[in-house]
Amino acid sequence: MKTLRRLTLSGAAALLLIVAAAAGRAQTPAAPPPVPTLEQRVAGLEAYLTNGDPAAPLKDAKGAVPAGLTTPAVGVAGPGHNGFMMISAALVLFMTLPGLALFYGGLVRTKNVLSVMAQCLGLAGLVTVLWWAVGYSLVFGKNLESPFLGGTEYFFLKGVESAPNTDYAMWVSHNVFAVYQLMFAIITPALIVGAVAERMKFSALLAFMTLWLFLVYFPLAHMVWGATGLMNGVWNAGAAIKAIDFAGGTVVHMSSGWSALVLCLILGRRLGFGRTPMPPHSLVLCMVGTGMLWVGWYGFNAGSAVAADGIAAVAFTTTTLATGVASFTWGSAEYFTRGKASVLGFCSGAVAGLVVVTPACGFITPSSAVPLGVLAGAIPFFACTKLKGWLRYDDALDTFGVHAVGGTLGALLTGFFATPAVNANLGTNLKDIIGRSLWIEQLKAMGITVALSVGATVVIAFLLKALMGLRPTVEAEQEGLDLSDHGEEGYIYEAKS
Repeated sequence: MKTLRRLTLSGAAALLLIVAAAAGRAQTPAAPPPVPTLEQRVAGLEAYLTNGDPAAPLKDAKGAVPAGLTTPAVGVAGPGHNGFMMISAALVLFMTLPGLALFYGGLVRTKNVLSVMAQCLGLAGLVTVLWWAVGYSLVFGKNLESPFLGGTEYFFLKGVESAPNTDYAMWVSHNVFAVYQLMFAIITPALIVGAVAERMKFSALLAFMTLWLFLVYFPLAHMVWGATGLMNGVWNAGAAIKAIDFAGGTVVHMSSGWSALVLCLILGRRLGFGRTPMPPHSLVLCMVGTGMLWVGWYGFNAGSAVAADGIAAVAFTTTTLATGVASFTWGSAEYFTRGKASVLGFCSGAVAGLVVVTPACGFITPSSAVPLGVLAGAIPFFACTKLKGWLRYDDALDTFGVHAVGGTLGALLTGFFATPAVNANLGTNLKDIIGRSLWIEQLKAMGITVALSVGATVVIAFLLKALMGLRPTVEAEQEGLDLSDHGEEGYIYEAKS
C-alpha cells in the first residue's frame, strides 16, 4: 500500500509538472519573424522602381518564401505609382465632365445643348452607383472562375481597400484602381449619346444604359481585362482568344460605336433630317471640349499602364504622335477635297487619332504611331463624309464614324504593330504569335465585340421601345429636349417678363 501510495503521489507530481511546463510554454511569446536582409530590402525598392513584384526578392534558392518573412515593400502602395493613378483617374473623368459634354454640347442645336450635358452628368452618377454595387466585382473579380464575368467577392466594394490587388497592380491601391476603372465605365456609355442626340428621352436613355452596362460593358470588360477573361491575351495564360487591348479599343470604342449605330437606326432620324439644316450651334464649345478630351486622354492611355513606368511613357508618346498626325490628316483631306480645312475637321481628326491609337498605345513604337495616325485621319474621315451620306443613317455626332470605325481599325492595326521590344509583357503569353498571327486573334475579339454590342442593343432597344417608348413626342422634340426633359434653357438672351 505504501508503495502504491508513493507511486500515486509521484504520478500526480509528474502530472503537475507537465501541466506547469505546458502553461509556461503557452505563455512564451512567439518567435519574431525572420528579419529581412539589407539585400532583400534593397531588392524591394528596386521592384518599386521597375514596377515589379515586391514579394519576389523574398524567395529563397528553392523558390519558396520563408515563413513569416516580409519587407515594408510588400502589401503597400507605392506613393509615386499611386499618385500617378489618382491623377490619371481625374483626367479620365475630365474627359467626360466637362470634355465630352462640351464637345457634344457644341455640336448640337441650341435647344438641345443642356440635354447632352445632362445625359453625361446623369450617366456619371448612374454608373458610379452600379460600379460600387456590382459592376467592379463583375469585371475585376474572379471567384466565378468564368471567362465571361468576374465574381461577386467585391460587391459593394467589400474588401477594396488601400492595399494593392496584385492581380492587376503591384504598387497601386486597390481602391484607386477601382476608381480609375470606374471612369472608363462612365465615359463608354456616354459616347453613345452622340449618335442619338436631340431625339431620345432622358428616362429612356438611362434605362437603356443600365441594361447595356450589364449585357455589354461588364462582360466585355472582364473578357478583355479581367484576370480570368476570355480575351485577355497579355495576362491570362488560359485565354481562349489571345487578343490584346491596351486601353479600350474593343471595350470602349467598338462597343459604344457599334451599339450607337444600331440604336440610332432603331430610334429613327431626327425630325427634318436631310431637309432642315442642323449645323453645330457652337464650334467654340466643340473646340474647347476637344482640347479637354485630348488632355484627359493621357490619363486614359498612359494611365492604362497602371504604373508610372516606361510603358506609360511609351503610351504617352504614341498617343501624342498619332493624335497630332490624325488631326492634320483630316484637315488636309478637307482642304484637298473641299478647298477649306475646318475647325470641326481638325477636332474630328484629333478625336479619331485618339480612338485609333487607344488599343495600341502601350504596345507600339513611336514610329508606328505616325502611319497609324495617317490611317486614323483618313478612314474615319471617309466614314463620316462619304459612307454616312451614302447610307443616310442619322448618327447625329458621328459616334459610329469615329468610335466604331476608329476603334475597329485600331484593334486590327494593334495586331500588326505591337512589339515586345516596347512592352516586354507581350512576350509572356504571346511569344509564339506576336509578329505572326496576333492579327487573327484580334479579328476574333473584334467579331465577338461587334456581335455582343449589336445583339444586346437590338434586344434592349426593342424591349424599351415597347415598354416605355424611346423618343419624346413630336412637339417636345420640336421644342427641344432642354425644355421638355429638364425645364431649362442653355442660353437666355433676355429676361422674360
